[in-house]
Amino acid sequence: MKPPPPLNYIRSFESSARHLSFTTAAKELGYTQAAVSTHVRALEHYIGRQLFIRYPRSLKLTEMGEAFLPTLRQALDQIDQATEAIVASSRNRTVVVSCPMSLAENWLAGCMAAFRKKHPEIEIVLHGTIWEDISEQIADITISTRRFDDRPPSAIPLWNDELVLLCAPGMLEGEHALKTPQDMLKVDWIFVHGRQEYWQVVTEALGVDMEEHDKGLSTNASNIALELAAMGAGLVATQRSLSHAYMDRGLLVEPFPVRPPSPWNYYLTESQLSKGNIARTVKEWILSRAREDAARP
Repeated sequence: MKPPPPLNYIRSFESSARHLSFTTAAKELGYTQAAVSTHVRALEHYIGRQLFIRYPRSLKLTEMGEAFLPTLRQALDQIDQATEAIVASSRNRTVVVSCPMSLAENWLAGCMAAFRKKHPEIEIVLHGTIWEDISEQIADITISTRRFDDRPPSAIPLWNDELVLLCAPGMLEGEHALKTPQDMLKVDWIFVHGRQEYWQVVTEALGVDMEEHDKGLSTNASNIALELAAMGAGLVATQRSLSHAYMDRGLLVEPFPVRPPSPWNYYLTESQLSKGNIARTVKEWILSRAREDAARP
């Protein structure tokens, strides 16, 4: 069986027939005039009949060309409609969620894994961010962490976060175990760049003079700070929302029961160009899981 002619031959013929010009068809299709003319000649050779009468400055369809054109146009329309339907279907069932890496790894990954089990028809793309980036331009749903006085317009807080003081379980044992808040002054503190305020809030809640401490580590990422603490490198003050994965696995514990309100919180916003009910389903799932986790002890 003879293979079908290439689709670009068909499109070159249809455009040339519509404009009765190889030059105009070339501009429309992004080809050279010579390429369009070659496509049409190749198509004529394929079917064994001439499709155009060629004049020095114009074209005219032959009787075969006029008979051939309506069927080709219908086929091309069907191809275009099918392609658009596939693209639209793919686009409309995929939701892009942008979230800081710390929360994406410690909370949102589990949240979205559970979502996929319940809604396998919706594809999720998780876009992890570090600090601020341009993710809002590609995301249907954006989760950002902001100070209470810099809340994004129309944003929904995931929860009213608290701060927790954490350390490896081994720091509560042995001769140098942490027994009172004052013992904090004898070990390293782990700071996250841009979040030094956490230590001010936690030490005030515990009645510890922060000025008396001069030992510490620092990092630019909350997850690195949590890993350092889990390895016994010192104490870390962080948001409770980031601590669940470590506390649930017994990697980190709270040496002292203090949970002051966090000056920073996570906020959810939905793009004005998001995909309607599909994005709304994802948003409502995230908010529902956030409410459940906020109720955890």
